[in-house]
Amino acid sequence: MASAHEFTWSRDGRPTSLSARRGGKATAMSLGRFVALVTAAGLAAGIGVATAAEPEHLTLYGAQHPQMLDILVKGFKAETGITIDVRTGDAPEIANQIEEEGASSPADIYVTENSPELLLLEGKGLLAPVAPTTLAQVPAQYSSPSGAWVGFLARENVLQFNTAMIKEDALPTSLLDLAKPEWKGKLAISPTDADFLPIISALQALKGKDATLAWLKGMKDNAQVYDDDEGVVAAVDRGSAAVGIINSYYWYRFRVEVGADKIHSGVHHFSGGDAGALINISGAAVLKSSRHQEEAQKFLAYIVSKPAQEALAKSDIDFEYPLVAGVAANPALKPFSELEPPQLDMKQLGDDQEPAQLLRDAGLL
Repeated sequence: MASAHEFTWSRDGRPTSLSARRGGKATAMSLGRFVALVTAAGLAAGIGVATAAEPEHLTLYGAQHPQMLDILVKGFKAETGITIDVRTGDAPEIANQIEEEGASSPADIYVTENSPELLLLEGKGLLAPVAPTTLAQVPAQYSSPSGAWVGFLARENVLQFNTAMIKEDALPTSLLDLAKPEWKGKLAISPTDADFLPIISALQALKGKDATLAWLKGMKDNAQVYDDDEGVVAAVDRGSAAVGIINSYYWYRFRVEVGADKIHSGVHHFSGGDAGALINISGAAVLKSSRHQEEAQKFLAYIVSKPAQEALAKSDIDFEYPLVAGVAANPALKPFSELEPPQLDMKQLGDDQEPAQLLRDAGLL
């Protein structure tokens, strides 16, 4: 069994264990590996019998930020006495790892920052049904349509802008506008970041495949490309680009790190149901292969409890929106009720395979 926070690649390019994170996020994969992971289909599930662990010890595969997972894991242990080993990596690679391991996976729980990988594993029949009492804590539109996983946090996409280079009233009214020639050389993106893929899915659902591909080709012409959202945030703040497409989480984290009086950028919220205002859902599931179903279900129940949601919201680590009623978000965030995301369900956002193909067709991979 691989040790926690490790990930290596075999000669055929497949993952053999999970990756270390750098700066709070998984180390970027090569583009070829990324495509292989998110577009792979029909992989044979692993066979065999997993080694039974003690009921008081669970294994969690996490595609969320380690600092956030640490809050949850420590809180869960304090409440239940159950210890959880956390292994972190990028969402597509972990989903592929789970699929390859199949019934022999040592993982009991999968936690990820976006819904597509959960939908992929749900479609492969690898997830156990979530307890109805757990699902009931969150509005139904934020969880699996079939009850295979539960959403517990929401993440907003925004346009970051350098306040010395451009005024907010000069920013585009739609994400689509960034493909226009006037934005050439002024834009930063991270097309291989897991947060970028759902935006492509949203555009395809709203505008169709042809318009989405044309937009991506405009991104290729106009944008400077970075490995991840952290790279985009830093580039825009230092003035290497005027604007950048990011998940708001990273800008708020950056502001805490450098200090509010030293930051040179702000965030712009798209409105009117524009794809640029997409809300991503962080979710969790119990693997069907887990030998500790009862204990794993307890963890899912815990993360949608008010104490867990409040602990995240009150931290200066996790800048996401709680999905449990009665829990206020971090006050630094724009109120959730004032956001105007596109009205798309989880099925419309899909499992990331089509967006990855469109990225490749556009020459961004």
